[in-house]
Amino acid sequence: MPIADDLPSLLAYNRWADATILEAVRRLSPEDYVKEPVPGWASVRATVVHAAGALNIWARRLDGETVTARPTEAEVPTVDDAERLLHTGHDAFDRLYAAMTPERLASVWTYHDLTGTARRTPVWSVFRHVVNHATYHRGQVSSKLKRFGIQAQDTDLVYWALNQTDQGEGV
Repeated sequence: MPIADDLPSLLAYNRWADATILEAVRRLSPEDYVKEPVPGWASVRATVVHAAGALNIWARRLDGETVTARPTEAEVPTVDDAERLLHTGHDAFDRLYAAMTPERLASVWTYHDLTGTARRTPVWSVFRHVVNHATYHRGQVSSKLKRFGIQAQDTDLVYWALNQTDQGEGV
């Protein structure tokens, strides 16, 4: 996918990177998924649920909803549940982007944060924020997985681009 307009590429990358990190997360036992990898560090599940929840919260806000709470680990107890939540968020962002005009993307938008405080930001920034936010938390998950002896595949943007590009013979 050319990067003439980077948002579709970034959304596709984000979906791929989330799926890639979940492949590694699935190698954890259910007990390790919910355990602190180091005392004081949140569990892998807590981090995955936070990232998936944030993706959905932003999509719901862009759809006009006022969101007052994040999903809890009890509401998203398994990796399969987290994967469904991620798919819901990714699908919503694909749908939302398809309906965006350049003018809408450039417009300043008002939403309410989880405390009810009104905030203003350009719409384009939300699309980029969800990718940046997910990248940050995938890095955390990767570090936590190492504590359990699991090496996750690299999820940097360039690895997605390499995956999308014909490497030809001899490269």
